[in-house]
Amino acid sequence: MTQTIVETAPAKINLALHVRARRADGYHELETLFAFLQDGDELRFTPGPSTFEVEGPFAAALSGEGDNLVLRAARGFAGAFGVPAEGAWVLEKNLPVASGIGGGSADAAAALRLLARVHGVARDDPRLFAVADSLGSDVPACLLGRPALGTGRGEKLEPLEDLGAVPVLLVNPGIAVSTGPVFKAWDGVDRGAIPPGGTMARARAGRNDLEAPARAIAPGIGEVIDLLATTGPMLARMSGSGATCFALYEAEQARAAAAATVRAAQPGWWCLESRLS
Repeated sequence: MTQTIVETAPAKINLALHVRARRADGYHELETLFAFLQDGDELRFTPGPSTFEVEGPFAAALSGEGDNLVLRAARGFAGAFGVPAEGAWVLEKNLPVASGIGGGSADAAAALRLLARVHGVARDDPRLFAVADSLGSDVPACLLGRPALGTGRGEKLEPLEDLGAVPVLLVNPGIAVSTGPVFKAWDGVDRGAIPPGGTMARARAGRNDLEAPARAIAPGIGEVIDLLATTGPMLARMSGSGATCFALYEAEQARAAAAATVRAAQPGWWCLESRLS
């Protein structure tokens, strides 16, 4: 009987995201503090004939997508390691699309980790990270799957060890925000580096330079942050280019109370209660 292999694609959040400069290659020079949740999408793979299906609460958002990042990751893995990567893929899409929490990057990274398990490739193999880098700026961080300082486009990673399983609440007001327009709307002002110190202290002292342009494009983001700020978080901020926002809490009870507040005030908003991994 052919075995099905399962891999989680954890949600990614940017505890801080400093945009330092526009680059000649069209990208931006960044400094960001990556962190990952214990929950996210789920990817299942069964070796055999090649198929790809999407299910789950946000499957419809990927309907008709011609070439999902999961399949591109599989092709990249096959080319880098000279092995077959055919099989039946099922992506359970639990996270909203175009929402600043990894999404396709996390799914692609999960495909690379899964195929590495199948073929006995080490998780830290440089060829694996080279494939990840070719797929998108966030994919190497999602492949690492641990808290890290990201520089360059976000692909240069320095692991961080001092966060722990902090309770976190994700909230999305039902808005999909494309990354390109948000970066294009950045005002070009370098507001400085992420300061040194412990990761949580650095996050609190930092900022998300994409929040202002994202809020201009999608004002609902401001409503989310304002509501989260009333729930007593250690930190509340937009993740990535939006529109998902997060809040960190000292205890699970505080996170649960905050989630209840958000759901009562805005029952149509998407919420996820989790912990940092």
